[in-house]
Amino acid sequence: MQVQKSFKGVTARGSLYLVATPIGNLQDMTFRAVAILKSVDFICAEDTRNTGLLLKHFDIETKQISFHEHNAYDRIPNLIDMLLAGQSLAQVSDAGLPSISDPGHDLVRAAIQADIPVVATPGASAGITALIASGIAPQPHIFYGFLPRKAGQQKEFFDSKKAYPESQIFYESPYRVADTLENMLAVYGDRQVVVVRELTKLYEEYQRGLISEVLDYITDNPLKGECLIIVSGFDGQVRDEDLENLDPLEQVEQLIKDGNKPNQAIKKVAKDLGLNRQELYNAYHEV
Repeated sequence: MQVQKSFKGVTARGSLYLVATPIGNLQDMTFRAVAILKSVDFICAEDTRNTGLLLKHFDIETKQISFHEHNAYDRIPNLIDMLLAGQSLAQVSDAGLPSISDPGHDLVRAAIQADIPVVATPGASAGITALIASGIAPQPHIFYGFLPRKAGQQKEFFDSKKAYPESQIFYESPYRVADTLENMLAVYGDRQVVVVRELTKLYEEYQRGLISEVLDYITDNPLKGECLIIVSGFDGQVRDEDLENLDPLEQVEQLIKDGNKPNQAIKKVAKDLGLNRQELYNAYHEV
């Protein structure tokens, strides 16, 4: 059990600040984020060149420490020692909220274990920003980040998530969006999807429609820029091809779950499968 009081009490330890940065439009930088980056002793940056441009724009002179997935294991112990010695650090990713698709989570865990205050600052987040304007139900939702790259692994992943009722958010390379949608269509069926590109930037674009419609569109209009995909959750309606994998009684049960009355479901399954309706009725009611 641990209770953190972020801004009350005196401690000799420094604080770890998780600072959100813009995902495209520099005007999305908050006053608080700028103030923290100016006040801390060091900034842990995923890419010091990229963050350097941001710091220059806002006249921030704080020194940077390179901190990314390839050096995190070696850097974290030293960073914890700095925090324990009373120095404060800010951690930033290349864009948006840190700890989402970078090694920040490991640093956060290490800081918590060392009883170091971890303070998050709100700011731009690509997944949530796109979701609220997508037209797809914003809640409940699940954010998955980047998908497996190999087709087989991707389909296996989708197969494990296809019955989830939550809207799903994925990050994806523009060069892989078409293949990903093809795999999604094969597993999920033709659901509502939104492909968002260049969020907050000049060429921001939302492509809304059925998966098949968006696929047709991007065939003639190749994607450029950073992309994410939002797909609607499972609505409880089982497709005909999915019903084929169930035995007759399971098909009846599924149709009833979808809102059909028992006799309607029995009649449909008997007709579709060429079965005797009375025999199927007796089997279902255990007569």
